[in-house]
Amino acid sequence: MDNTQSIVARIVAGTREIMDAPTGNVPLHIPVFGENAAGYVNECITTGWVSSVGKFVDRFEADLAKFTGAKRAVAMVNGTAALHIALKLCGVEPGDEVLLPSLTFVATANAVSYCHATPHFVEVESRTLGIDAKAIRDYLGEIAEVKNGSCTNRKTGNTIRCLIGMHAFGHPFELESVLELCEDFGLNLVEDAAESIGSYYKQQHTGLFGRVGTLSFNGNKTITTGGGGAIITNDDSLADLAKHLTTTGKKPHPYRYFHDMVAHNYRMPNLNAALGCSQLEDLPAILESKRKIAAGYISTFADNSDFEILAEPENCQSNYWLNALVLSDLNAKHHDAVIQQLNQAGIIVRPIWEPLHTLPMYCDAPKMELGVTMNLANRIINLPSTPRIL
Repeated sequence: MDNTQSIVARIVAGTREIMDAPTGNVPLHIPVFGENAAGYVNECITTGWVSSVGKFVDRFEADLAKFTGAKRAVAMVNGTAALHIALKLCGVEPGDEVLLPSLTFVATANAVSYCHATPHFVEVESRTLGIDAKAIRDYLGEIAEVKNGSCTNRKTGNTIRCLIGMHAFGHPFELESVLELCEDFGLNLVEDAAESIGSYYKQQHTGLFGRVGTLSFNGNKTITTGGGGAIITNDDSLADLAKHLTTTGKKPHPYRYFHDMVAHNYRMPNLNAALGCSQLEDLPAILESKRKIAAGYISTFADNSDFEILAEPENCQSNYWLNALVLSDLNAKHHDAVIQQLNQAGIIVRPIWEPLHTLPMYCDAPKMELGVTMNLANRIINLPSTPRIL
């Protein structure tokens, strides 16, 4: 048995035991619904309140704010729309540059492009998979200058307006040093917390450290609204503007249609929000289950030198949205074969995203040296992580 087969055999046996699935396919991540889901959705159908106005939209925003500890939450059609609006709230304009990790889902960069701004790719650290503040600080020291609180790329002459940090797989990145970096270089921090509902950095929910945070409720996330996203913030004025920007810029009125800006039709439908209200009720049980699954992986695979399971950073509590297995450097060459053989064996796994700076539409974008990003992309495998709730 070569090392690929040995690694696969261990993962298959361990995963089937942890996920209590002795036979059949073990999916990567599927939604789980509690007892109120169908009733709430059916209420929307029977009353006819299925679109972007209804009691469940208001309730979902209130419940989401309460759960995260945010002052306000604004529900939207998906996480990408939330990122787009977050960047507009932070003043991103055409021609600006926005720093973001290359090791993230493509939506993060696409949202920058929607603003007619330029993604500028920066490095991550292996401990959290999040942005590396020290490496970025050194890089900006070489290519940027700060005048009157504004950061300019000396090479391009463009304003570097924002830094987007992404909490990969629900693991908070090192926020303290990132906030110091943003303060020193005059950058707005946007937290892409799409994957991290129920994750905390030093007992504060992710998404509430930067100017604005975004969440995703896609079908494969910890909780789902089918399709959906949200902005969370402690700034009432930003929340009000977010709601206005996502509701076609319509001024409130009982019957007149007066719009005062070019805006977007990004509001979450009541039908989706109804599902979200049920999911928020189930979220504590879902998080408890996901942490038990993660503990099972960490314990089961503790005594081997071929790979490790990514654990939550110090002083953090992760939701463990997707458990990440990280192959050793020596076993990186087996990465693709391990993924292929696991899927053939019914253990549905996936690689991490293709680094964004390697994609055709972003290959010419500005970037710093991304050695850690490329190394991690060739070593990470996401394992089945579907929670079980009773």
